[in-house]
Amino acid sequence: MKKKLLGKNPLELKQIALECGLPSYAGGQIAQWLYKKKVRTVDEMTNLSKAGRAKLSENYETGAVAYTDCRVSSDGTRKYLFPVTCALSSGLWAAESEEQCRMETSCVESVMIPELDRKTLCVSSQAGCKMGCRFCMTGRQGFHGNLSPADILAQFVSVDETDSLTGTVFMGMGEPLDNYENVLKAIEVLTADWGFGWSPKRITLSSIGVLPSLRRFLDETRCHLAISMHNPFPDERADIMPVQKAYDIRDVVSLIKKYDFTGQRRVSFEYTMFSGYNDDKRHADAIIRLLSGLECRVNLIRFHRIPDFPYETSPDGIMEIFRDRLSRAGITATIRASRGEDIFAACGMLAGKHS
Repeated sequence: MKKKLLGKNPLELKQIALECGLPSYAGGQIAQWLYKKKVRTVDEMTNLSKAGRAKLSENYETGAVAYTDCRVSSDGTRKYLFPVTCALSSGLWAAESEEQCRMETSCVESVMIPELDRKTLCVSSQAGCKMGCRFCMTGRQGFHGNLSPADILAQFVSVDETDSLTGTVFMGMGEPLDNYENVLKAIEVLTADWGFGWSPKRITLSSIGVLPSLRRFLDETRCHLAISMHNPFPDERADIMPVQKAYDIRDVVSLIKKYDFTGQRRVSFEYTMFSGYNDDKRHADAIIRLLSGLECRVNLIRFHRIPDFPYETSPDGIMEIFRDRLSRAGITATIRASRGEDIFAACGMLAGKHS
């Protein structure tokens, strides 16, 4: 299996160039082709010598895998299907250890959401998910492996909107903080001057709150954060989100309160609303107490029905009352518009397969 160039930094690419008999400065040229020009093949790197390209192609490919399917919603949302080769391991996907990893072929989905002059890519970081949230289709299918930095970045360079994307959310399939090293490498490429050159403010990472990696993310990046709360009461949250037993939402919020979100960096809390389960005054008041003193936003999300889950989404009127109660307490709250539900691209509906 050929190794992938996407996700490599200039120092790593310099070493690869030297191994292929190319001058050291060719590492910078390769980075330009990968991240500025977003080429799909080594042959397109035309300022490398023909012999150098041939040598490079013997062991490496760009990693810019083409999508195999695209579905377009009536609202303009586009859902892409990508083939991936995953590492069934909880650790870093490192080039020197790929041979020791058990590999599995799978598929992941990415969602491009257009809104006015913005185009946001909802990107996947794992095939499947270990977290087992009962209301999420991705969690229902189990865990199939961590995506490499190349497979994460392929979603950016291979969608039709690659040159017009304005931002991204790590909110697709998988728990980004359960694959943190590879997600961090992808973020490095997205934000580095030698990479995509994006501001960290164009990136949001969504997590259920994996505390060890969350602390690192808050220390090591300046990207925005979104935390999946869905219920402020620990026992009720544990009923639909098993992760609560390992990482209490109260501890997650306590950690977040140690960081400064009064400037440009933002933190939000995702709250899917289930009729008669988590949408009453008691829950709203518990959220107010939990988030007291924290500059944040609460995004209220309509539940998109999936098989074998007993709850329905809260009625619009109930969601509006809930939102207004939070707002009166000084918490910015919004009801998020559903996008792409007709192509199963909305929150919680990604399953990594098109039929």
